[in-house]
Amino acid sequence: MTGWLGSRLIQSLIVLVVMSAVIHGLMGLMPGDPIDLMIASDPHLNAADAIRLKALYGLDRPWGERYLAWIAQVLRGELGYSRLFAKPVLAIIGPALLNSLILMLSALALSLLIAVPLGIVAALRPGRALDHLINAVSFASVSLPTFWLGLMLMVVFAVLLGWLPAGGMQSLSGEASGLADSLRHMALPVATLTIAGIGQYARHTRAAMLAEAGQDYIRTAKAKGCGPARLVLRHQWRNALLPLITLLGLEFGTLFSGALITETVFGWPGMGKLIADAVMGNDFNLALTALMLATAMTLLGSVLADLLMARLDPRIKLR
Repeated sequence: MTGWLGSRLIQSLIVLVVMSAVIHGLMGLMPGDPIDLMIASDPHLNAADAIRLKALYGLDRPWGERYLAWIAQVLRGELGYSRLFAKPVLAIIGPALLNSLILMLSALALSLLIAVPLGIVAALRPGRALDHLINAVSFASVSLPTFWLGLMLMVVFAVLLGWLPAGGMQSLSGEASGLADSLRHMALPVATLTIAGIGQYARHTRAAMLAEAGQDYIRTAKAKGCGPARLVLRHQWRNALLPLITLLGLEFGTLFSGALITETVFGWPGMGKLIADAVMGNDFNLALTALMLATAMTLLGSVLADLLMARLDPRIKLR
């Protein structure tokens, strides 16, 4: 176990270094830089000021030197300041990360509560009318574009019916506030992510349950007189859970990177919207830190999924 964990951590570190070079290089290829944007917005700055500022921030050096300087800065725990918000990067990422966790965890929990029972029911009656109906709902969930779904929910429930706010996280001052108000603002983005996630989880659950249905241990349990409920929940579902854990491990990174499209559509101040704003605004430090955090959490989710699978299935040996 220790050797396997050490090997996975080394592999994850290598992936992080490679991804940091790729992200840093792509950010460097974007047209313009923070100094150019600063000069474009301030008519009092001239070409000489641009040269001096670029030399001050190291933007006149080759990409390799700038990348190594950034790595050294990160190793010292200095993530820099955000150009857009004029604050330390960590002070901006913290609240956005919390907002994304609230949104994504709520949507994930609702998706699993709905999708897993649907997948199990479909697998118990394959080829029947209910199975076809659940498959149709799953395919529709997977096929609907998230931005379109979000806009349609906004039109129906915010514009036509006026039941829910169209976006944001809290009402303006003077209006209703508190937990109830926050839940009303969460309703539409959470519903969008929940509907979009039901399809893949239901399909994976159904496929895993059907794969386990023909195994020898299922026939043995039936021969010993195991009841239907115990057979499904105690034996079949426990083994069918393993592929779903792998999927959830890969989805773990999205909890920390947010949902870019949904958060942008509804104006939810989470990591997805923050990353989009940072990239579009050429906020180098903020974009790099947020993207690297998402990469690190995705790798961590993969490791945790493997550990959990080994815990649930004694046949899996981590070596």
